Amino acid sequence: MTQFDDREKAYEAQFHLEQETAFRITVRRDKLLGLWAAGQFGLEGDEALAYAKGLINVELSAGSHDLAHQVFTDLAARGIAISEAAVAWQLVHWHEIAREQVLAELAGTRISA
Repeated sequence: MTQFDDREKAYEAQFHLEQETAFRITVRRDKLLGLWAAGQFGLEGDEALAYAKGLINVELSAGSHDLAHQVFTDLAARGIAISEAAVAWQLVHWHEIAREQVLAELAGTRISA
């Protein structure tokens, strides 16, 4: 194997890791946003988790703009007064927290490995 082949494999491995990390962050963000919204509805436990998991499916099929709109619609349907911009801010907020959590988990995994 040449140096070029080694570099190519290293870049491919790095790309794969970055894609996997981004996916994990997105799924975690959606779960956290869903749990936050469920708390606004007054849901707890399994009901809150079920709502959050449903949002993960929205993200996978439609994207984050539709996710924020879905949460906004769900909140409005339950009579909770919040703007769509505030929900979009929550999406960004939970994304940062999810990013910190996932990166910390990955750092812990690498240290113990």
